[in-house]
Amino acid sequence: MKQRRFWIMASIALVVILMIWGISSLFNKKPSVLSSATVGSSASISGVNGEVPWDYQVQQAKVGDLLDGDLVLLPNNERISNDQNFATGDQVYVLSYMQATMKTDSQGKNDVTLSQWKPIKTFKTKEEADKDLAELKVEIKTDVKLIGVYKTELDGKFRYFAVADLPTGQKVKQPIPEDRYQNFKNKKEVQVILEEVHDYSNYDQSMAKFRGWAE
Repeated sequence: MKQRRFWIMASIALVVILMIWGISSLFNKKPSVLSSATVGSSASISGVNGEVPWDYQVQQAKVGDLLDGDLVLLPNNERISNDQNFATGDQVYVLSYMQATMKTDSQGKNDVTLSQWKPIKTFKTKEEADKDLAELKVEIKTDVKLIGVYKTELDGKFRYFAVADLPTGQKVKQPIPEDRYQNFKNKKEVQVILEEVHDYSNYDQSMAKFRGWAE
């Protein structure tokens, strides 16, 4: 009887612990920009591996042949589902997607391989396409840790750089002008502009491109 009571009490305690852990996880959940792979489009970066969403674009195209519920987009002869029952000759707006494969080399820098543009959705108007695009590519401002600034000299000419720690822990090295070098010298944090790019098939998967300094 005592042994049975012990196991019942142990089971209740385990359930309580799991409930507390679950509630704690909900309150400590980070925004997607803090839990995604982060890269920089115009800066030197390090520490990213795997496939990440890279970019989206909206372009106009013409409908060619209709094939078994699909349509062919001209002029590139790309095939996509005809979800809105377009007819041959219709002008449509196409949302396309590009993916990147990131590999980190022995020196900690990333080798980036970009995929070709892949059409994923068609629209009747540009306004509809731009609305989806605005949800997939989001520009944000955020404070990041400034690791430091430094300068190099060659033939009497100086170059200035800043190194920042992005929200995911990735480090970005960016050339800066001398006035920004002087401004950043004694700072521990700076504000940056990031472009958060979400995966169209899994919105929670995202990456962030460094787009510049916000100050």
